[in-house]
Amino acid sequence: MLFYGKNTLMRWIYISPHLDDAVLSAGGLIYEQTRAGLDVEIWTMMCGFPPNDELSPYAQVMHYEWGIPAAADVINARRKEDVIAAGIVGAKTVHFDFLDCIYRRGENGNWLYSYVFVPPHEDDEGLPARIAEAVSARLQPADQLVVQFGLGSHVDHVLVRRALELIQHPILYAADIPYLFRHPDELAPQIAGMKAKTHRITDSGLRSWLEASAAYESQIGSLFDSPEMMQAQFQQYWSETMGIRLWSVA
Repeated sequence: MLFYGKNTLMRWIYISPHLDDAVLSAGGLIYEQTRAGLDVEIWTMMCGFPPNDELSPYAQVMHYEWGIPAAADVINARRKEDVIAAGIVGAKTVHFDFLDCIYRRGENGNWLYSYVFVPPHEDDEGLPARIAEAVSARLQPADQLVVQFGLGSHVDHVLVRRALELIQHPILYAADIPYLFRHPDELAPQIAGMKAKTHRITDSGLRSWLEASAAYESQIGSLFDSPEMMQAQFQQYWSETMGIRLWSVA
């Protein structure tokens, strides 16, 4: 363990928009860190329960793909997947109660999103500040925050990044997986002027990363088409540097 000052424990806090993003994007590094004795936590923002189990038409389509009709059952199942995945890489989990975009309504009661890869709706303007407040309430001075860039422009990823950038605290950035694989050209503009550090991931780290990612059984089909495709893409990504890169503002 690393200590900074009296009674202050350094934690690595991976901010995850949804119940899978942190492990998918950095699970191998989380494994290496916890194996080295570091305290690592995954804080997932958008995993609250929609009131009255109401679903938008778009959410109904997503639930059909996941094979689980009720919202409460989806959230419970995905939270269980997250606990299992985090346990494989040795991290603790913290689940916040903000709603996934597919469950959010606007001020007039209308559903805000019929697709997830869109700019934030104007009714979500205040959401980053609320997320920042909730994160700040749990944050300690020595904590190291890690957040995804928002590659692919998933609205929740964009809003969570905005929230973390409102907090006066050092941030490291990770590339969003699987969106990096789908939109590789988006990385270069994001990292322009930033400083990169590659963290080596061992063979056992890669295996644990793959095992933890596969624990999100409800999501693999929609994110990677198949477990075999997921494994091939992860191995290709890992082979480029034998590690995971994190970026900081230079």
